This record gives sequence, structure tokens and C-alpha cells, in this order.
Amino acid sequence: MRPVFPPSPTRLGLALLAALSAQGLAARTAITLDGRIDSAEWADARHITDFRGVQPLTREPASLGTEAWVRSTPDGLAIAFRNHQPAGVPRLAPRGGRDNVPPADRVNVYVDFDGDGRSGYNFVVTMAGDIGDTTIANENQFNDDWDGDWQQATSEDAEGWSAEVLIPWHVAPMAQAKDGQRTIGLSLDRVIGHSNARYGWPTVSWNEPRFLSVLEKIEVPAFEQSLLAVTPYVSGLQDQVDGRFRSAAGADLFWKPNGRFQLSATLNPDFGQVESDELVVNFGATEVFFNDKRPFFTENQAYFDVGFGGLNNANRLLYTRRVGAGADDGRGAGDVTGAVKLNGSAGRIGYGLFAATEDGPAGRDFVAARASTAGEGWTSGAMLTEVKRPFLDRVSRVASFDQVWTPHDGLTVRGGLAASDIEDPTRGGRDSGGQLRIDHELGQGWRQQLYALHLGKNLQLNDFGFLERNNFNYVRYEVAKREADLPEDSRFASHQTRYAASSRYNDRGLRLFNTVAINQYSEYRDGGNRLWDVFVTGPLNDDLVLRGNGHVRLPRRVGIFAERYWARAPEGRFEHYGKLRSVNEGFDGGSRRLVELLGETTYHANDRLRFTASLQLIDNPDWVIWRGGNALGQFAGQQTFLSAGTTWQIDAKQELRVRLEAIGLDAEARALWRVAPGGVASRTAEPLDDFALRNLGFQVRYRYQIAPLSDLYIAYVRGGSLFQESQDGFSLGDEFGNAFNLRDSEQLLVKLSYRFTI
Repeated sequence: MRPVFPPSPTRLGLALLAALSAQGLAARTAITLDGRIDSAEWADARHITDFRGVQPLTREPASLGTEAWVRSTPDGLAIAFRNHQPAGVPRLAPRGGRDNVPPADRVNVYVDFDGDGRSGYNFVVTMAGDIGDTTIANENQFNDDWDGDWQQATSEDAEGWSAEVLIPWHVAPMAQAKDGQRTIGLSLDRVIGHSNARYGWPTVSWNEPRFLSVLEKIEVPAFEQSLLAVTPYVSGLQDQVDGRFRSAAGADLFWKPNGRFQLSATLNPDFGQVESDELVVNFGATEVFFNDKRPFFTENQAYFDVGFGGLNNANRLLYTRRVGAGADDGRGAGDVTGAVKLNGSAGRIGYGLFAATEDGPAGRDFVAARASTAGEGWTSGAMLTEVKRPFLDRVSRVASFDQVWTPHDGLTVRGGLAASDIEDPTRGGRDSGGQLRIDHELGQGWRQQLYALHLGKNLQLNDFGFLERNNFNYVRYEVAKREADLPEDSRFASHQTRYAASSRYNDRGLRLFNTVAINQYSEYRDGGNRLWDVFVTGPLNDDLVLRGNGHVRLPRRVGIFAERYWARAPEGRFEHYGKLRSVNEGFDGGSRRLVELLGETTYHANDRLRFTASLQLIDNPDWVIWRGGNALGQFAGQQTFLSAGTTWQIDAKQELRVRLEAIGLDAEARALWRVAPGGVASRTAEPLDDFALRNLGFQVRYRYQIAPLSDLYIAYVRGGSLFQESQDGFSLGDEFGNAFNLRDSEQLLVKLSYRFTI
């Protein structure tokens, strides 16, 4: 038995010193999130002061002093901002609620937790304490559907304002750290509300072709956090039209056992009844894109956001609104039983899996699997999707590959390939498509871009993805000039002018049309902006309007578009937006033109209460609409769209929103045209009826935030739609009021959700 000696005074002293040192280290590590920057808390943080102009992109030092501190702590990535703003500089601090950030003094944190440019996150904090968060994919594609679990605090004094942000490590999946260190991509910026000037570190702008991949790479001590969160919800809906009461319950689960893996699942997911889509009128041949508002389907969805099929960001390989969309048997929406999504990494390989299933004989099954990797100057990924639709005896499989290559700082090459394999008794087959985009910085504000796209005529992506059209070939070349060094006495802070030429063919060799265009986007020094665009096309061959029954020849088009935003003055109450569009669209060429006017005004009663109203008028005397087979109806159409609403931030936890939308549309029949093989249309004497459309959407929504990501909603919703055909005609002025009498649906909804963390 070894002898036991009593501790000596020296040993006691050393032990006490070690304990005190540990307590001191813990004290330095802990940060009290109160919006007040304590020098002791941030003593060992990285201090950043080199903020420069990124909007406009002058790269000149910030005119107002801006400082930031960055620390890696066991609780998360901590960032503090000190924004110097003396009394002579106006401050804007209106309240807008989460993800509804109005023009205001604010700061942004952009983080790529793996530092490889594949995916990132943006966290916004305003001086008033409002927050917003988005995911970032494909360099500069932002999606604000996502809501993360993070903390912030702000404070204000005579010399400026401060913000502290804490982003927990469980907010996103991350690759394995090396030697206790993690390399992340980071960018910070500060926006001056009254002028919309933006100062950032490093000097990068999301308006440039490369953003996510050029964030500043910094090393921080690596920490990990585990999290298990369950968010059950219950809802009750009273239908005032049929007198029925319906209840529902479900739950979302989020589990992150370590930094490299996370899983989320949902059972009977909420369909976002508290968030309604905007009313639209669409008689065209292409589908309208809507964002997804269901929490599960927005959680860490950026990994699956692979754009494909056009310059429009709506085109993508995975469109979550397909899950639970209109059922294949035509009996309402699909009933989503459950879904699961996981993200993780193994070495340099990132991976993700998405699966969802619907109930009933018309229920569909959705599966997507994605893997990606990155190296010095390149990233690549691949994805497989499958959708089984037993009611239609249809199975859709899509495989895709995407890559970004940056041989040097001024050149970025993006490419993608997709192939579909469809088992279907009527529309089966295989086909493929590809896209290529080359962005080249030429220096002195000049840059050029080449974009090419091929979509095979049998390529089918819309079982799970969103593709506006297939059977398409497109090439576009653009050169752009940025001017940010304008004279001090100029009303403008910057201009960016683009010159573009493009050509479109379908996959059968039919030239659709060629276009040349010029546009300019300008920023005013008072925070406003404007855009104008002029384009000319050659004669058109429209191969979509007849819905597969051939194509029709149409005259060349000349179009103009202009929009203007007037920012709210520092001491003012109003902000305004206006839009003008004019183009010829039908058979008559330039003699009859569509004219669209839109005006919107927002009145700020105070920083918590604002009212918005807009009126849109469209006069289209040469409106061409498909009437079945090879028939096209020519109408003189008039449309009125009224939108009004209010947002009241009652306090930090309570919000009330009211929104009204009404549409009145009247179309006077002019002639029915028949299209012969070869695309030549001939006017006939066949009868054609006038038609009218009325739509109404009205919502009152109250929200009480119980805790982060835990809310009580009370919503009253009323809506309706009426379509009429007649030979007697309609009067838009007399009939528009009928929209307010529509009552196809009237519902009162109460929903409660609460997030439990374990």
C-alpha cells in the first residue's frame, strides 16, 4: 500500500492558481448577449476595422466608423458590431418582424461554416432588433424561407449603436475539424438605412458573380454542439362556409448529435395555412412558382437547392411544393404522412437525403439523395431523385451533376448536366440537358458573361423539380459596365449598364426568336434606385401557346420596362414604388401595345405601424389566349389588381398583419384565329365569347411569439374566385366591386406550436 501524504502548501497554491485560471478562462469565454460591447468579453476576439464600400462598390473606406469582433466560443460563433453614427447622421429603426426587414440601419453576417463555397447562411439584425435569416446557394442565390435558431441583442446611444450575435454550432451541419481548428468563410457588412450605403469586410458584394466562394477564410477554435428539438403543433380550423370544424396535429423533429450530422423529420406537416400565397392571374403555358412556407421543408434546404434550366432562380431540380401539391386523382391536395431529411459529411464528402410520402391510393413517394465535394478552386455535386406516382402508373428518375471551377480570381465557370428516365404508359422515355455559364471580370468595372442551355424535348423534371419548359436551346452573351466613382454632386451613387444579345431555338431546330437588350440599374444617394430596360426581338415562333398543337408565327416585339423606388426620407413618413411596362404581344404588331402601370405607397405611422397600398392597371388590346386545339382567341383585356395591408409590431413578441388582394379582369372578344401547319394564323368568323374573372383574398393574422421558433397564430382568411363567359360583355368599372362579394371560403384558424429542446 502506497503511503498517502497530506498536500503541501506549494501543491495547494498550484491547485488554487489552476482553479482561478480556469475560472478566468471561463469568464473570458462567456459572453452576455445584451447588445453592449464589454471590452473584457471581447478582449481575445479578432478585431476588424477595415470596412469598405460594397454598395455602391467603391472599395473606399467606410465614411462612418465601423468595428467588429469575432470569437469562437463553446456556445457558438459570436460577432459584435460597433456602428458609429453621430447625431448628425439620420437613423432609421422601423419594425417589420422576422424576415420582413424594412429599409433600416442594420448589420449582416454571412457564414460558410465549411469554407468551401458550397453553401452558406446570412443573418440580419436591425438597429430596432428585427432579424432575418436566409440560406445561400450557388454563390449568390438567397432564400429567406429558412428560419434558424440563433440569438442577438442591440443597444443604442448618442454616438451610434451596437449589435451582438451568437450563432450556435448546431445551426448547420459542418465538416470534421482539423487539429482543433475550423476554417470558415466569413463576411460582415453594415447598411446605413437612410442612404442604403453598405460597407463590408472583406470587400465583396453579393451582386458580383462570385460571392460565397470569396468570403474571407479565417481559422477559429473548433467546438461542437448537440441538439435534440421537437416541435409539436396543434391547429383548429372553423370553416364558416360549410360549417365544419377540423383539427390537426403533427410534429417536427430536429436532431444533431455532432457537428457532422443532422436529421430532421416531420409527421403530418403543417401546410402553412397562416401564410397565404399571393393572388395571380395566369392564362399562359408555363407554371407559376411559389415559395414553400412549411418549416420542415425550409430547414437546411439550401443543400438541395440546385439551379438548373435557366437564368430564372425558380428553375431547380428539387421543388418542395410538389410534396403535398394537387393529388393525382384531382381530389384536393396530397396528404403528406411524413418526411425525413438528413445532412452530413464524411471527410471531404458532404451528403444529404430527402424523403417524403403521401397517404391514400393517389399518394406519391419522393426521394432525393445528394453528395458534394470541394477542392482548391472547384466544387462539384451529384443528385438522384425518384418520384413514384402509382395512381398514374408513373415513375420519374432524374440524375444530375453540377460543378463550379475557378481557375483564377477573375474567371468562374459553372456547369450542370441533368437526365430524366420516365416510366409512363403515355409520356415515358429518356432525355437530357446541360447548362454552362462563364463569368469573366475584365477589370475597370467591366465584366462579360456567356450562358448556354440545352433542354431535350423529352427531358421531364417537374415530377419533383421546377422547369418552366423543355425542348429548348438558348445562348446569351452579356457585357456589363459598373460605375461607382461618380462625382460627389451627382444624385446617383452608382450605375450598372448591361448589353446583351440572345438566341432561342427549340430542340427540333425551330428558331423561336432572337433578342438584343440594354438595361441600366442605378442607385441614388438618398437610398432609392431605378431600373430601365429596352429590348427588341425578331419575328417570333411561339411553340408553347398551342399546348403541343404546333407553333404560331407572331410579329417582332419591342418592349420597354422601367421601375423606380423612392426611399423614405429620414424624417418622412412615405416610401413609394412605381413600375411601367409596354410591349406588343399579339397579332397586331406595334399598332396595339400592352401597357402596365403599378404604383405602391407605404405610410409609416410610426416605427411599429405601417400601411401599404398598391394599384396595378393592365390594358392589353391584343391579348392572345389558347382556346383549345389550334385555336387562339384575340381579346382586348383590362385588369385591375388592388392590394392593401398593414403591419403592426405591437411589441417584441406580438405582431398583427392584415392583407387584402382583389383582382378584376374583363376581356372583350375580338376574333378567333386558327393556326395552320407551319405556324401561319388566319382570322376566322367563328364566335368568341367575352369573359371575366374576379378573385379575392383577405387575411387577418395575429402572431404571438412564445419563445424562439414557438408561436401562437390566430388567422381569419376569406377568399373566392369567379369566372364567367358571356356574349353580352362586361364592364370592369361596374364589375370590379363584385370581387369583394366573393365568399368561396371563409375560415378561422388557430395554431399553436412549441419547440422543446432536450
